[in-house]
Amino acid sequence: MESVPLISGLWDNGLIYIIPFLFVLTIIVFFHELGHFLVGRWCGIKALAFSVGFGPELAGFTDRQGTRWKLAAIPLGGYVKFLGDENAASVPDHGAVDRMSEAERVEAFPAASVGRRAATVAAGPIANFLLAIVIFAGVAFFNGRVVGDPVIAGVEPDSPAAEAGFEPGDRVVSADGEEIAYFSDLQRYVAAQGENPINFVVERDGRQVDLTVTPRMETRTDEFGNSFTLPIVGLRADNTTAGFRVEELGVVQSLEYGVSQTWFVTARTVEFIGQVVTGRQSADQIGGPIRIAQVSGQVSTIGIAALLNLAALLSVSIGILNLLPIPMLDGGHLLFYAFEAVRGRPLSEQVQEVGFRIGLALVTLLMIFAFWNDITGLV
Repeated sequence: MESVPLISGLWDNGLIYIIPFLFVLTIIVFFHELGHFLVGRWCGIKALAFSVGFGPELAGFTDRQGTRWKLAAIPLGGYVKFLGDENAASVPDHGAVDRMSEAERVEAFPAASVGRRAATVAAGPIANFLLAIVIFAGVAFFNGRVVGDPVIAGVEPDSPAAEAGFEPGDRVVSADGEEIAYFSDLQRYVAAQGENPINFVVERDGRQVDLTVTPRMETRTDEFGNSFTLPIVGLRADNTTAGFRVEELGVVQSLEYGVSQTWFVTARTVEFIGQVVTGRQSADQIGGPIRIAQVSGQVSTIGIAALLNLAALLSVSIGILNLLPIPMLDGGHLLFYAFEAVRGRPLSEQVQEVGFRIGLALVTLLMIFAFWNDITGLV
């Protein structure tokens, strides 16, 4: 009888992770594929299927244009299959196109101009960035933005900031000449600099003081036990209600905030990828579905606004990932189209096939690596 409460507990805990994970992933995948679908339709390309998930169809319907909209059993992605595609990865089926009538060929993806194909492919990642902007802006509009003045409440002992001469009560005016209006601006600037020296100007007792500090990479643990490495200077904010306040934003201000947040996340993500490639960051921070599910469940305990912000962060990451110049991904297709535009004709079918095979191998290796990180992280 003791197994019944155990199974019930595992089921309940599983739902804590699964439901937020599916919520976040479905939003991201749907809008990514919707970008492909809408631009493809605007370009006169016929979509045969719009699927959220892979594998057997669970539910669906066919619209007036002949597109099958469906929800599939494996919720780890999605695809739009256009007329003339060999598979869900949009590998062109030239043989099928050659057998089409002239009327059918007009609507086939491989037969479209390189500009229309590029626009259709690029629309997916672009939709991810637009989704992030809308989410960040919407959360800021309805909830306001929590801000705090850039006043130093404390300096951690033996930290880079202590060595540089920071003192409690200092008000940060600028960093490398950039104005610091809020404490979050200070945090974001430090996070973007890595271990590069930063020249600060602080206001102390009515006068300005120049301080130079070099951040130190440290591994920290959040409230959920997740470890991450980031640049640290050792400055603490006043986390009381006296130090922070909620600033209400209008529609235009919210959109500006959404754009700035999306740009910041994009820049930080690209920087992180570059640091992993050059060995300056550990690749063990790359996670897969298990880690995303874990973080989604943890963040959902904070509230719907936090979960939506996580969706925005992941949407940017998915957009960047798909723009990598790897065949099988959107960026790989765009790379092929760039060669086609320069050469005036497509790459040979043999070259494209080799490219897609290499891309499939790279994507598979990345997925295995991400799953391995997920599993070792849980252990």
